[in-house]
Amino acid sequence: MDFAKYSFYDKLTDKEREFFLASLRTREFAAGQDVYRGDCAGLIFTRSGRLCAYTLSETGREISLYRLTEGDVCLFSASCALENADFDVFVRAETQTRVALLPTDAFKKLSESSLAFSTFVNALTMRRFSDVMWVLDGVLNKKFDARLAALLLEERKYAGADRLKVTHERLAAHLGTVREAVSRMLKYFEGEGLIRIFRGGIDIADVKALEKLANSEK
Repeated sequence: MDFAKYSFYDKLTDKEREFFLASLRTREFAAGQDVYRGDCAGLIFTRSGRLCAYTLSETGREISLYRLTEGDVCLFSASCALENADFDVFVRAETQTRVALLPTDAFKKLSESSLAFSTFVNALTMRRFSDVMWVLDGVLNKKFDARLAALLLEERKYAGADRLKVTHERLAAHLGTVREAVSRMLKYFEGEGLIRIFRGGIDIADVKALEKLANSEK
């Protein structure tokens, strides 16, 4: 993995860089496997695959916060090492995923010794909170049909094709709602010619119409 892409890497001293590389641990996760469940794992660098960070409502319903693909970094898995940080955030592999894990002790040591690394972590913290606020804004202020349309377009981007192998349950988890609500709206979309539903997935039929809907106001 090319760590030079991260802003802190070239600014580490030779000793810090050697420590950083020696501390990394490679982990592999199958699709659907928990990557982080509240234990203090450390900083996760996504090498391949896709992860989903999510939280749980008071009723136990999943609400997706953001996704992580190759090159993305998961900070919440190291939240115990952050001052005054206590997050009920979990991470699951959506596909076969390989990560490089910087354990908590090494994360703390680098944060204390390297200004470049601590600056990187602070910027990452702000970016992830921005992601979470964007999700909350969507939940509070955007119509359900627009949110579902945006999610289908996002799934299409990840799949790289118009055929999506995704369940109604998984879409509901991303949107923080129930499967029945998603199924009803998908049937409506199908009736309008936006999609075609098949067993185990969805075909995107009208990208432009979905884009227009996704960008519609409340």
